[in-house]
Amino acid sequence: QVQLVESGGGLVQAGDSLRVSCTTSGRTFSTYAMAWFRQAPGKERECVATISGSGFSTYYTNSVKGRFTISRDNAKKTVYLQMHSLKPEDTAVYYCAAGLGTTRADEYHYWGQGTQVTVSA
Repeated sequence: QVQLVESGGGLVQAGDSLRVSCTTSGRTFSTYAMAWFRQAPGKERECVATISGSGFSTYYTNSVKGRFTISRDNAKKTVYLQMHSLKPEDTAVYYCAAGLGTTRADEYHYWGQGTQVTVSA
């Protein structure tokens, strides 16, 4: 069983930076690919970024490329999403997930409770 707890969300202005973190329990953290998804009101859950168990392979959705960076510290069992140049359209609940490393939400077995990121214009 893997438990995920996100932190670091908040209210920021457009152009600001923010880092969200996801700390996990369990002894097998490095065997899981990790991902950050987000869901805005009235929209489907979207895969923002993924990272392999080793951390060497990453994926970003086009809308965040060059602005967001996903990273992980396997010793701390934590995955991060560093967000720069935030835009109002980045406003959403951000979820971390542990699973297969694809962009499909149904292929992730474990989810955090989510953290709200709100970007004002």
